Amino acid sequence: MKLPRIGISAGDPSGIGAEILTQALSQTQLQHLFVPIVFGDASLAPLLPPHVELICISHLPPEDRKPGSPSPAGGKAQLDYINAAIAAAQNKSLDALCTAPVSKEAIMRSGSSFHGHTEWLAQAFNCQVLMLMESPKLRVALATNHLPIAQVPQALHTHTLVAQLQLLSSTLSPLLGRTARLAMLALNPHAGEGGLHGDEELRILRPALQQAKHLGLLCEGPFPADGFFASLHTQPFDAVLAMYHDQGLCVIKAMDFENTVNISLGLPLPRTSPGHGVAYNIAGKNTANPLPMAQALLRAAHYAQAFSAQASSAQAFAPQTLVASPPQNPPSTSGPPCKMTT
Repeated sequence: MKLPRIGISAGDPSGIGAEILTQALSQTQLQHLFVPIVFGDASLAPLLPPHVELICISHLPPEDRKPGSPSPAGGKAQLDYINAAIAAAQNKSLDALCTAPVSKEAIMRSGSSFHGHTEWLAQAFNCQVLMLMESPKLRVALATNHLPIAQVPQALHTHTLVAQLQLLSSTLSPLLGRTARLAMLALNPHAGEGGLHGDEELRILRPALQQAKHLGLLCEGPFPADGFFASLHTQPFDAVLAMYHDQGLCVIKAMDFENTVNISLGLPLPRTSPGHGVAYNIAGKNTANPLPMAQALLRAAHYAQAFSAQASSAQAFAPQTLVASPPQNPPSTSGPPCKMTT
């Protein structure tokens, strides 16, 4: 079988991207599953394993990629890496995307209006994109992404929720080999208590569920989040649609941080990312855990195969847990050739 080509944006050059990429791509468990193409800075060349193709997008001086000290040039560069990977995907040169962590603040300080990978990819590919956080224990999709909490109620619309449930079902059902069973969380405490604590459940969420059921989807709710997650082990659902960022992500990251992967649904190709940030506080210390990045690469490869083969087997593409590799020797001074871009 032809190995999928995964385009990897290197992330914030002042964060932990370089070290987690180097260690993750050095894991023997991954080396025969996909062809890695990294879009990043020329300084990565001596660090990456020889089997990795590096596309040099920037040539930052050391002061602009100092660990833990983001710079305007580094902010611009990390967005350039994303854009280069997107361009390659649009040219059909890639089978999947995997993005290392970026700093939204650093990118915006460099002059670009960037609110997150999900929103940027939706604009680039001109399609609706749904953020799904997936681990071996739980899948959580987000009805709203990076919004101030005060703006969440106004961002919820019945037709949008129906479309998100449809996208979630149409993506997961072929992988599961059956119709996905979906749960929707409530927005307000106790699901609004019949309007006592808010009426969004009555006006927006319940009508969305009714319409989705009429379309043949298997979905239930809206469930109060606290009670739902407290009894998660008894819930018969394949995925949960949360109404806002922290409602869903706090739980899944607390349950299984290392193996939680961010997956963008709705794109013409899979996109994954580890579920953590740039970690300036430990950047350059070689203490960052590479397993989340390795898991994101693994999921990108598996979803790429599923896209290609239109797989219908849940076992073939079920979330997996990686085992930590033995400590790696320090990287040699030789690395992959650096392809120049103009």
